[in-house]
Amino acid sequence: MTEVKEKELSAEPAGAFAASAKPMGKREQTKLNNREAILNAAREVFAELGYGATTVRDIIRKTGLASGTFYNYYKSKEEVFEALMDDGMRRIRPRLKADRIRSRTFEEFIRNAFRTYFDYLASDRMTFQIIRRNPTALRVRMDSPEMVAGFEEIRQYIEEDIRDGNVPPVDSEYLMAAVVGIAMEIGDRMIMRGEIDPKTAADFATTLVLHGFHALPVKTEAGS
Repeated sequence: MTEVKEKELSAEPAGAFAASAKPMGKREQTKLNNREAILNAAREVFAELGYGATTVRDIIRKTGLASGTFYNYYKSKEEVFEALMDDGMRRIRPRLKADRIRSRTFEEFIRNAFRTYFDYLASDRMTFQIIRRNPTALRVRMDSPEMVAGFEEIRQYIEEDIRDGNVPPVDSEYLMAAVVGIAMEIGDRMIMRGEIDPKTAADFATTLVLHGFHALPVKTEAGS
């Protein structure tokens, strides 16, 4: 970004964007509140009962809304679960973009990206419970729009580093799939342990991806 452009942006009136935004009407606010109520209820029910045992009726009962209201937004528990996964990815993607910007090398980016994901799992207790109770469902919901977009961003970051000569000209799609798969599998194992350690998980995953299993630290009896 040039200095002139930065000055132009800084000269923009502070309230310009806020003033141009239309206030949300009562109907739109009600829709937003209902959708949020459904997703919040679903988080609790999926975490408590597990994906397989949960029914739409369980979710509706938790919201306090009429069944007709629920079906105005979602057709099934599968759609609700997909919406929850998309919501999680929407929260992670800006953090991954920030990791990309602040990382000076490809290895630093991969390490920071793993750490961001593992920190997210460790800090969000409800996500912890959902993932722990619903491992099979998580594996079948990887094709939701937000998830696909997030994975595509990671592939693009890899291709940028290939073009810049920071990474050998490997298959970017396969490498992206390997990074995502390792993150999810190690994340699952990490949250099942008594002591959750995002840093150790990120170090392990980064070493495995970039240097292979021969470079991994040897596990002692104490687990270190």
